[in-house]
Amino acid sequence: MISSNYKIGILGGGQLGKMLALAAQNWDVQTWILDTSKDFPAGNACTHFVEGDFRNYDDVIRFGKNMDVITVEIETVNTDALLQLQADGKKIHPRPEALNLIKDKGLQKQFYVDNNLPTSSFEVLKEVLPLQAVTPLPFVQKARTGGYDGRGVAIIRSEADLEKILPVPSIIEPLVNIQKELGVVVARNESGEVKAFSVVDMEFNAEVNLVDYLICPSTISPAIEKQAKEIAMATIEAYDIFGLLAVELFLTTDNQLLINEVAPRP
Repeated sequence: MISSNYKIGILGGGQLGKMLALAAQNWDVQTWILDTSKDFPAGNACTHFVEGDFRNYDDVIRFGKNMDVITVEIETVNTDALLQLQADGKKIHPRPEALNLIKDKGLQKQFYVDNNLPTSSFEVLKEVLPLQAVTPLPFVQKARTGGYDGRGVAIIRSEADLEKILPVPSIIEPLVNIQKELGVVVARNESGEVKAFSVVDMEFNAEVNLVDYLICPSTISPAIEKQAKEIAMATIEAYDIFGLLAVELFLTTDNQLLINEVAPRP
């Protein structure tokens, strides 16, 4: 039984950590957050704040060993530490094996291929190459690790954009012709029950590649919405994740749905 002594450990003190800590106030539990500064958004929303680096193995081990359950608000945490804590019997959501796949876009894309989940074609570049010499225009370059909120993505439409190429290990995708981008948040509990929230349209700022607006309910047809939810539910089941998963999809001009990327949510 969960009591007031139950400790939820959250790696990351950003806005998602804050929202989780605020939501947890509806229950008699403690929220503990690990991050480098209490000045971050979640610093004043949690029960306890621990200064440390969620990318550092020792910091995560010290923090996690005192928690009843551990979760993350960002994928770029030290998963080696989480794997050790899991081996020591700690409950961790999402499981670190899934985080290792998700935080590397090359592994993430291959996961969709291996599990027969729809995604665009891609090429994994294990080293930095002169992409203009090997990749036809237009294309999208995505850093394999470390990208978020528009960072780590270069859209190369013409030779004038070649100066935007990122000097990092990457994946390369053709620039897909899309009608719109969609988002589905899907939930799965430890009993294996899966539910999808309503699909939303995502409208992006073209200059900084960030979401400007979410439109709910989506303007897509009921048939496309049903398919989007089915894909999202199949995706969280394939990852074997408990909790929430945000699934971003492209709706192409010929009405095909393709997984762009996913992000676990605490």
